[in-house]
Amino acid sequence: MHFKKPNSALTVLIISLLLGSCAEKFTSAQKEGFVQVSNTDGSTLGYNHESGVKLLTVDRYAFKDLNKNGELDAYEDWRLSADERAKDLASKLSLEDIGGLMLYSSHQSIPGSSRGFGSSTYDGKAFPESGANASDLSDEQKAFLTDDHLRHVLITRVETPAIAAQWNNNAQSFAEGLDFGIPVNTSSDPRHGTDSYAEFNAGAGGAISMWPGTLGIAAAFDPALMQEFGEIASIEYRALGIATALSPQIDLATEPRWSRFDGTMGEDPDLATDLARAYVDGFQSTDGGDWGFESVNAMVKHWPGGGPEEGGRDGHFGYGAYAVYPGKNLKDHTQPFTEGAFKLKGPTKMASAVMPYYTISTGEGEAVANGYNKYLITDVLRGEYGYEGVLCTDWGITRDVSSIDKFEGKPWGVETLTEAERHYKAIDAGMDQFGGNNAMGPVLDAYKMGVTEHGEEYMRKRFEMSAVRLLKNIFRVGLFENPYLDVAETDKIVGNPEYMQAGYEAQLKSIVLLKNQQKILPLKEKQKVYVPQRYIAPSANWWGIVSPEKIESPFNMEIISNYFEVVDDPKQADFALVGIESPDGGVGYNQEDLKKGGNGYVPISLQYGTYTATDARETSLAGGSPLESFTNRTYKGKTVTANNTTDLKLVNETKAKMGNKPVIVVVHVSKPMIFSEIEKNASAILVHMGVQDQALMEMISGKAEPSALLPFQMPADMRTVELQFEDVPRDMKAYVDSEGNTYDFAFGLNWKGTIEDERVKNYR
Repeated sequence: MHFKKPNSALTVLIISLLLGSCAEKFTSAQKEGFVQVSNTDGSTLGYNHESGVKLLTVDRYAFKDLNKNGELDAYEDWRLSADERAKDLASKLSLEDIGGLMLYSSHQSIPGSSRGFGSSTYDGKAFPESGANASDLSDEQKAFLTDDHLRHVLITRVETPAIAAQWNNNAQSFAEGLDFGIPVNTSSDPRHGTDSYAEFNAGAGGAISMWPGTLGIAAAFDPALMQEFGEIASIEYRALGIATALSPQIDLATEPRWSRFDGTMGEDPDLATDLARAYVDGFQSTDGGDWGFESVNAMVKHWPGGGPEEGGRDGHFGYGAYAVYPGKNLKDHTQPFTEGAFKLKGPTKMASAVMPYYTISTGEGEAVANGYNKYLITDVLRGEYGYEGVLCTDWGITRDVSSIDKFEGKPWGVETLTEAERHYKAIDAGMDQFGGNNAMGPVLDAYKMGVTEHGEEYMRKRFEMSAVRLLKNIFRVGLFENPYLDVAETDKIVGNPEYMQAGYEAQLKSIVLLKNQQKILPLKEKQKVYVPQRYIAPSANWWGIVSPEKIESPFNMEIISNYFEVVDDPKQADFALVGIESPDGGVGYNQEDLKKGGNGYVPISLQYGTYTATDARETSLAGGSPLESFTNRTYKGKTVTANNTTDLKLVNETKAKMGNKPVIVVVHVSKPMIFSEIEKNASAILVHMGVQDQALMEMISGKAEPSALLPFQMPADMRTVELQFEDVPRDMKAYVDSEGNTYDFAFGLNWKGTIEDERVKNYR
């Protein structure tokens, strides 16, 4: 018999293929503090040896054995959908595990402060005395991760991006070693604001890229710019370990006196809708596509719109507990949610989480805060609009409150219930999670109440439903695969020059030129400038921290001197540059009025000078609290003066000193204001919602041209403010200046005159 000689090359190929078919489809690399595992055409994993987690090899791919049972559970299988994995894990979790998922921590700074709000200890000592590293977990954090099974953490101040990244790795390693290895889902309130005094250098980086606030980006009337912000901010967030943004704030700003006006996207429903959609698309998509390692869950707030507070009083306090709808216009307020954040252009489809506001939406179901309102949550949001994402309460709604004006709990409409009863009522309304609550006990108590009313099977199913929603948001952003960060990469990513440049260009696009008498701007020559000092009155914030009075320059004078010659004598100056802030007309409540026999309610003024509310309502539209013995919260006939009334004096006195020479006024606006008091004494007026001084100088010197438009109306007077409806947009008489310009929605000037472009046509 004759045998053919084997082809040696073919034999080698066959052997290679056979060996290759048995080879692992992943590689491992030791990083600083964790192991990174790269699956071929699969997911990248990260784990810490010290957590006890080991790798499983299935079908030659690597998987993390998070529950350490030696088997590949469905929730550990990155090949499955987030929904399948979340359902599998939820079915395995104990009641305590689910109760912990339903908590969202109180504010955590890194490192923790030694005293006051959010203070922490390290091995029983304050941080400075402890010898701990800034990135170490505090005693409180270890306790709520272990004892309360909490996995959602809200961080505030961080010392540096590198420390934030290392803290993330420490927290993830700690959590990975517990129970089912559920990672920490870290979140943040907006953190991309500007430092006005900082100098911008195109080649320099920063702690994080600096952008105008969302109201400033709204002034650009450009959804593409808002999406660019979201895309950059999400990459920086993930490099800090942040996987959920407690934003955007898409409340429609129809009430001009509201203290949170500057966090919104303006008062127009169509503009706010387009911007909300763009923001969420930018945050949730990875590289313009589906969920991934650059994705950040967006928690849109505050359902069904926190804007229409009666008289502008804010819902953080009992005196601002009521949202009112004199124009019967809830629809405009829900539109940025239902047509914007819930109808994304990108494949993530809708915002992954929603936060209701503190307020009682009068006339919309039971007279309880929105987080307890079953009609607004289950019937409208879940039922009518089919929303299936996470619903998280605003911070502290289940805690007790002792006074109408104290910054404590915010249990509006349910003040007389126990803390456990409030938890149960919110769960029954359809909520999944409790903001600002570190303790699991009240959630478990609520479960027992539900068992008594509905039975064990019903309540277990109800809790698992919330667990699935919460877990899906952790799975989708890849935290179960790799929650760890390369600290050196974080330093390169956060605040890199490219991102700083994008933020700075957005700042330039957010500055609105309102007045330019005789086209005084731009000032192209290096002229002499007089910059008067600004007086700042003593004040106290929500937490009671007092800031003393001071006199300071409103600008970084080194930056000003790069553009103009600074002089101290107005007689020597070619022009004056005055920096002020919009009127701070108070919060709408004053204990002194109460002590004098009044009801405590006073006007919120949008003007600098003394204001008497002769046109206010005789009877408030809403009112009533167990903390008060009356329901009429009227402030008609009462008088207030803005806390910064000296800004009015500063403008007018500077004009007197300058005579016929130009006075350029720059106003940092946080909400609409009455311009009649200062406009006549200003040759030019620029308004901004938070930019670097350098951006303002680029504008004034003509190196950049203004292009922004007002995303809200500037009212003619306080009468039109009192007569407008809190829930209706663009229903005020707008101010007309000495040049005949009307400071209405979508108004702005460039060097040629009034801007009339496609943006104006689309939205006006």
